[in-house]
Amino acid sequence: MPAQQKKLLFCTAGVLSLACALGTAAAVGSQLWVRGSVLCTTGALLVNASGAELHKFIGDIQYGLFSGQRVRQCGLGGRPLHFSFFPDLLRIIPASIHVSVLLFCTVLIVFALVGAGFFMLNAFGSPYETLQGPVGLYLWSFICCSCGCLIMILFSSEVKIHHLSEKIANFKEGTFTFKTHSEQFANSFWTILVCSLVHFLNALLIRFAGFEFPFSKPKDSGTITGAVDLMY
Repeated sequence: MPAQQKKLLFCTAGVLSLACALGTAAAVGSQLWVRGSVLCTTGALLVNASGAELHKFIGDIQYGLFSGQRVRQCGLGGRPLHFSFFPDLLRIIPASIHVSVLLFCTVLIVFALVGAGFFMLNAFGSPYETLQGPVGLYLWSFICCSCGCLIMILFSSEVKIHHLSEKIANFKEGTFTFKTHSEQFANSFWTILVCSLVHFLNALLIRFAGFEFPFSKPKDSGTITGAVDLMY
């Protein structure tokens, strides 16, 4: 492949990696990871609410990795409540999983920036054959893609298996009990999915640039040396 096309591919991969790093950083600080609604079951049972009356007992909830907000609806109008995971909710959430999600987000941002730098170095500089060469580019892309997948798996398990929304809704609620009415992942969660796909795309761009896959066996040069021997 001509050098100009290789530079274009590496520049494209570098820009994509940088965009993923910035997108992940923005997603970490956002509250748009989960959106949903919670039902005040205690209030609904007290007045035997059903049908249209049930909407008076359904509040909204949204949260991210650090903080969130929920609207408490118990039949007398909504009351917004702000909360923070650290340190308010640390006792009721699966802390090990939540911290692991934050850790992998940090690793994803760092290695996406590292990958962007090495892509640019390979585009405009003289690439080395070790961590700055094709093996290193595959390595950075693989680490970023793996971290993105782990983030989605761990956060999904925290929300769905450990019922995170319901635990948040019932935090410091002595009289009323809340139950998750609806729940869906929001923009920031899907940003991580897009970033993982982009890093997988970067690995394909490396292949399209003409590099061999890591650990591939070099071509046997026996035929060349044999022809040279025949000349003599």
